[in-house]
Amino acid sequence: MSGPVKRIGVGVVGMGWMGGVHSRSYLQIPQRFPEAGVQPELVICADDVAARRQAAESTLGFAASSDDWRVVVEHPDVDAVDVTAPNWLHHEIATAAAQAGKHVFCEKPAGRTPEETRAIAAAADAAGVVTGVGYNYRWAPMVQYARQLIESGDLGALTHYRGRFFAGYARSEHAVLSWRFQEEHAGAGTLGDLMSHVIDMAHFIAGPIDAVVANQKTFIAERPLAPEVEGTHFTERVGGPSGAVTNEDYVGVLVRFASGAQGTLEGCRVIAAHDCQMALETNGRRGAASWDFERMNELRLAREDAAGNLRGFQVVPSGPDHPFHLNFNPGPAIGLSYEDTLVIELHDFVRGIVEGKQGPTGLGAAVAVADVQDAIRRSWRSGSWESVGDTGAAARTEP
Repeated sequence: MSGPVKRIGVGVVGMGWMGGVHSRSYLQIPQRFPEAGVQPELVICADDVAARRQAAESTLGFAASSDDWRVVVEHPDVDAVDVTAPNWLHHEIATAAAQAGKHVFCEKPAGRTPEETRAIAAAADAAGVVTGVGYNYRWAPMVQYARQLIESGDLGALTHYRGRFFAGYARSEHAVLSWRFQEEHAGAGTLGDLMSHVIDMAHFIAGPIDAVVANQKTFIAERPLAPEVEGTHFTERVGGPSGAVTNEDYVGVLVRFASGAQGTLEGCRVIAAHDCQMALETNGRRGAASWDFERMNELRLAREDAAGNLRGFQVVPSGPDHPFHLNFNPGPAIGLSYEDTLVIELHDFVRGIVEGKQGPTGLGAAVAVADVQDAIRRSWRSGSWESVGDTGAAARTEP
C-alpha cells in the first residue's frame, strides 16, 4: 500500500519466552514488509515477574510496563492487545480487550475450552475488532506453496491427509508439573497445546472436518511440583513432592473431511526422539506433498509429468518464488526460522488492522479448531464417531 505510515500501538500481556518472540516480531514488520505501511510501536507490557518487565523495557524497548494486565487494556495509546499469558487468563484478558475496543491477538488455544474460545470470539465480533490467533506454522513459505498447488489443482482432488505434532518436551518423568499439565489452568493437554496446530493445518490444507473418532492417553500420571517462583514445562526437578497430571499426553484421531478425503491427526508431548515434528502429508489424485517443520524450508513434492507419470518425491527448497521468502532472503535455499513465521503472521494481523479487514487466522479459525476439539472430546467419552457440525466450514478461508 502507498501513503503515510500507520502507527499501531501494541500492548503485550505475558512476557515469558513467547511474549518476547511476539515483541521482536512486531519490530521486524516495517523492515520485512515495508509495503504494508505500518509501524508497530511497543507501548506497554504486563507481567507478574519484575525481571521480565525490566528486560522488556531495557532490551525490547517497551515504553512502560506493569504487573497488572488491566493497565495494558486501558492504556489510551494501545490499539492492539497481544495475549501470550498462560491459558487460564486468555478468556478474561482477550474479552476485556475486545470490549475496550482493542484489536486482539491471542496465542492458541484461545480458550481453555471450546466454550471459552467461542465466548472470546463472540466478544470480538460484537466489538467489531480485528483478531489474530497464533497458528504460525501455516505461514511457513513452503506450507503456503503447498496450499497454492492444491488450490490450483496441481495435485488433483485430495484423497488422504496425515497431520501430526510430536514434541517430546515432557518425555522426562522429572519434567515439573507446570500449568500445562493441569486441566484447571491449561484446559486440555496435548489436544490444546499441540493439536491446535495440527487441526488448523488440516483445515488450511485439506478443508473442513466433518467427523472424528479419537482416543487419548496420559503416560506419566505424576510429576514433581514446579518451583514456587518460576518454572516452565522444560524445567526438571528430581525428588521432592509430586502432583497428579490432569490432562492428556497423547491424542490420536481418525478424520473424515467434508471433501471426502480421509485422514489421521496425532499429537504427543512425551514421545522420544522427536523434538518439534509438526508435519503434514497429503495425497491427491495427481500428486502429493509432505512438509516437516524440523526441515521447514523444504517441501517434498510429487507431481505428474506431461505424460501423466508419477515417479515419486523431489525435495523443493524454499526460494524467492515461494510466498514470503523474498521478504527475508533474496536467494533460494537460504532458510527462514521459526521467528520469521511469527513475523509473517503478525504482519497479517496488523495489516488487517490498517485495512479494516479480518485475516484468515482470526478467532473464527480458532472457533473452527475448537469445534473439532469439542468433537474429539465427545469421542473420548463415547468411543464412537462424532460429528463436528456445520461450524467447521468456517475454517476454509482464503490466505
